[in-house]
Amino acid sequence: MQTIGTIDSILHHKGPQVWSISPDKTVFEAIAMLAEKNIGALPVIENGKVIGIFSERDYTRKVALAGKSSKGTRVREIISTEVISVTPGSSVEECMRLMTEHRIRHLPVCHDEKLVGFISIGDLVNWTISMQSAALDQMENYLAGR
Repeated sequence: MQTIGTIDSILHHKGPQVWSISPDKTVFEAIAMLAEKNIGALPVIENGKVIGIFSERDYTRKVALAGKSSKGTRVREIISTEVISVTPGSSVEECMRLMTEHRIRHLPVCHDEKLVGFISIGDLVNWTISMQSAALDQMENYLAGR
């Protein structure tokens, strides 16, 4: 079953709030924000552009396991800088393919190089489940003559 939908639809449902962090903040500040907002990653913004992604994975592998101090390490020192982004018009399928191919869990959504959203694999899975449920409901109603 093909999932119909664009990232713009998901962003409309999620709302406009996008949390981000400066590369000059400490890793401690970044993980505190992740905990406070109950999220798994943050886009790193410098001069209005996404320069990287800070994730729980970055913290565990590049700080905790490396024996570094989260209060003494800057976000810019450990972020993933290969940023793969999508546009609001990108399809859900395209985003799932990108996440699978690149083994990532979050994608910045940009329009004219400006961050307009941030989606996770969880957002895509929830959207897919909702669309499949709606399609099943429509089929049941059609078969029942409603």
